[in-house]
Amino acid sequence: MDAACISYKETGAFSPTVIDYLEDAPALRPFYTYRPDFDGFEQFLCKKKVVADRKILVDVLLEQYARLNGHKTDFATPLQAVKDLALDSTYTVTTGHQLNIFAGPLYFIYKIVTAIKLARQLKEKFPDKNFVPVYWMASEDHDFAEINYTNIGGKKVHWWYEASGATGRINPETMRVAINQYKGALGIDNHADELGEIVETAYTKFDKLADATRYLVNALFGQYGLVIIDADDHRFKQSFAPIIARDIIEQNSFKNIEVTNKKLHELGVHIQVNPREINFFYLMDGLRERLVFEHDRYRVMNTEISFSEEELRNEIDTYPERFSPNVVMRPLYQECILPNIAYIGGGAEVVYWLELKSNFDFYQVDFPILILRNSGLLIEKETAAKIIRMELQPAELFKPADEIKNNWIKKHSQHNLSLSDEWDELNSVFDKLKQRAAKIEPTLAPSTEAVKARLKHAMDNLEKKLVKAERRNYQTRLEQIEHIKEDIFPKDSLQERTENFGLFYVKWGQSFIEELVRAFEPLDFQFTVLTEV
Repeated sequence: MDAACISYKETGAFSPTVIDYLEDAPALRPFYTYRPDFDGFEQFLCKKKVVADRKILVDVLLEQYARLNGHKTDFATPLQAVKDLALDSTYTVTTGHQLNIFAGPLYFIYKIVTAIKLARQLKEKFPDKNFVPVYWMASEDHDFAEINYTNIGGKKVHWWYEASGATGRINPETMRVAINQYKGALGIDNHADELGEIVETAYTKFDKLADATRYLVNALFGQYGLVIIDADDHRFKQSFAPIIARDIIEQNSFKNIEVTNKKLHELGVHIQVNPREINFFYLMDGLRERLVFEHDRYRVMNTEISFSEEELRNEIDTYPERFSPNVVMRPLYQECILPNIAYIGGGAEVVYWLELKSNFDFYQVDFPILILRNSGLLIEKETAAKIIRMELQPAELFKPADEIKNNWIKKHSQHNLSLSDEWDELNSVFDKLKQRAAKIEPTLAPSTEAVKARLKHAMDNLEKKLVKAERRNYQTRLEQIEHIKEDIFPKDSLQERTENFGLFYVKWGQSFIEELVRAFEPLDFQFTVLTEV
């Protein structure tokens, strides 16, 4: 594939806060620690304090990978990476996501590829250290409606099931219809059988969605040394228990993040998450409900379960796995159990992490370097040929279809459809009229400006009519722009936010992943357009 890069700002698809972060806006510097570049990593590595218990981390991961035994998958490479985590010189580069069925939209894949490529580049830059890419499964998340479908080739594949509790604990045994629909969408050509076998094994041979997802992701990325972690474990929570108890009782995260959010709001930042007084759920099989403090008791919403403070402390000591961090505490939990130096997330994630630094400082846990994941646009050969015929540049593709059409008409029409020269002449005339009117009566100057504004509006409308009339003469050519936009921006959205990776894998197999790893440059912070040749 050929790769072309354009700035994130040029796409118009990323928030001003994300752009400000990438461009090192001074106003945002208090909300993170180190810059996302090699100098930032060098500074961080000199001061990084690992609070994670490496032995517990390795032991739990080895047990989790042991569940893949007996199934056709290569996990020798990630197992070596797991063992490397026992070394003080090993650090993790982490990304995380929900357990979307069939890997959800493309950006699920892009997050992991970014982590893999960055870990490689850090190893090249700092050869005396090891860097392990990690996919953190959001196995405790309970929003089943966000993960129970995927879009592939214009079809929505849905897992119809009434689920409750942590999604990672759900048994995928009721996925048969969805599996058949997905495999049907893959077709029978090229690598369809290979991917069909992977998803068949993933969702029929394991009794937890977390293990199914581990198998699927390992089948795609295991050879790159990706380590997949499920933090829904008693031992991990036990190490985090002191913070769980302290935060629930003292409500520190609420206080810290509220202050930060006020400061960010004053800077015009759109707040992504708002903390609650208690930022933990109570978790059991089939149950994940908010914990609230009411009438001097800690109550689990929608249940009869409640605790006094002493009972709560005993429950946390005995069953720490029953306390599940919400979106504002999960990052702190992650950094407490991993020797992590970077977190890779999408635009909204980067912004919400900026809300959290004060809480990390309070608990004296190092805040990781924030990396905006790579974004990509995949253009297949047939669509690429249309783009070449229409003489469109990569940056143009992100504009609205009407704007692309109007620009194309102005560029290719045999007539001059712009009235800018004529307006320049009229503008000069109005300047003279304004001066003459002002000499006669100073109050007439604003009247002249009002007439000028009305004429400018009329001129703009006339130019639009000229372009519209000329568009009718090129209707067939302009329909190509509609087809191009439909091909690469399904549902008028970024391809990576809607389309599943499946059909691309069917076409190119594992070389699809290899091309992404080759093309993505995590620290360049540019949108990558990949074109089939």
